[in-house]
Amino acid sequence: MKKYLEMFVSFFKIGAFTLGGGYAMLPLIEKEVVDRKQWIDRDTFLDMLALAQSAPGPIAINTAVFVGYNIAGMPGMIFTVLGSVLPSFFIILIIASFFVGIKDNVYVERAFKGIRPAVVALIAAPVIRLSQSAKINRKTVIIPIISAILVAFLGISPIYIIIAAAVLGIIYGKYIIKGETK
Repeated sequence: MKKYLEMFVSFFKIGAFTLGGGYAMLPLIEKEVVDRKQWIDRDTFLDMLALAQSAPGPIAINTAVFVGYNIAGMPGMIFTVLGSVLPSFFIILIIASFFVGIKDNVYVERAFKGIRPAVVALIAAPVIRLSQSAKINRKTVIIPIISAILVAFLGISPIYIIIAAAVLGIIYGKYIIKGETK
């Protein structure tokens, strides 16, 4: 039970003190579960992040699901998800009860405008750091470029690209890499 409580508290702190949503939470989740607690290694975390980004739903919740399940199965998943969701729930509940009266306040508007650049930086930082540790090379950088071109200029749905990438990844892992190790 101590481990579940520790997982809940870790994700609750992350959820309570992060501005900017899921992507801003990623560096804090990584620091907590990989560096501080050492519940999982960096490569496993990167794999979970790839899955979390591919799965439908908010990336922070998806990451909490994968991390919690990897650490302690279904109960671990429940505690990490609750830990990351409850702070936002309570904060939104409190803000909603007061926001009607302060939404036109000039100081509130200025505060929100001041927070925006910080949120952009919080989102950009994990993208840069994760790209450095994701073993990106000339071969792997072509995949997101082709995907972006297919979506932006040819109008292909990202769902088809994700499905194609999954199938090709399975084929690559099962036949090409397996053939190289023989």
